[in-house]
Formats: sequence, structure tokens, C-alpha cells
Amino acid sequence: MQKETATGTFEELHLQFDGGSRGNPGLAGIGVTISTPDGRMVYELGDVLDHATNNVAEYTAFLRGVQAARRLGAKKLRIRADSELVVRQVNGQYRVKSPDLKPLYAEVMRELSFISDWSIAHVYRESNSRADELANLAMDRRGKIENMNSSGSARG
Repeated sequence: MQKETATGTFEELHLQFDGGSRGNPGLAGIGVTISTPDGRMVYELGDVLDHATNNVAEYTAFLRGVQAARRLGAKKLRIRADSELVVRQVNGQYRVKSPDLKPLYAEVMRELSFISDWSIAHVYRESNSRADELANLAMDRRGKIENMNSSGSARG
């Protein structure tokens, strides 16, 4: 059972994110899910970006997810994504060369520095289906989807 502290923050959360672009660059969307280790969804986000590449969308989703996890008080954060590029860059296996990605990468790393224990790993697309679905829904609707109720559990 996930331990929730008296202040409503969570000891450990799991973050999954995805980003996509139709046209690359073109209309883009992001998807974020945050759950407890036992699978209880506490936050979902889908949002649209007017014009971005797939990689910019991936990093934007990642950044927004880490910011949400911080707001939820995560002490430990287990991150899973289907973007090998992002995972390898954050793990230090690849350098960030793109001028469009450098500021996003720097902001992600700054946000992660406030979380005492985090890790990131690659998962296959089928293991990241809800984040992908949220990104596509946001693009289809051309709008934001955000689900969290007062108890911290996502709806929908």
C-alpha cells in the first residue's frame, strides 16, 4: 500500500509521459500520467502545443510531469517513457545537441534536482498507452485535459 503523508504528499510516485507531433513539426500534443506504486492514478494531463517537433513535445511532457510530481510532494519518482532519445539523454548516454531541446533538458534536470530519489527507464510504446492516448486526445480536441480530484485520484 502506498504511503501518503499527513500533508497529502506521496513518498513514491510513478510518472509516464509521451509527446507526439502531426507533421513534425506541426500540431503537437503531450500526455502525462502519475500513479502510486500500486497503480492508483493520481494525476493525468493531456495538452496541445500549437507547433512543435516530436522531441520538443516529449521534453515538454516530461517537464510538465516532473512539475506535477513535485506539486504532489513526490520524494521518490520512477519515470518511464517510450522515447529512447529522452531516456538516453537524461541518463547521460547521449549529448543534447539540438538548440530546441537544450533549454527544455536543462529545465527538466533542474526540476529533477528537487526530488531526492529518481530514476528513468525506457519502456515500449504498448506499456505507455495511456500517456500516448492523452497526447492524441489533446491534439484531436485541440485542448487541455487534466484529471485530479480532491483526494488526489484521477477521474475519467
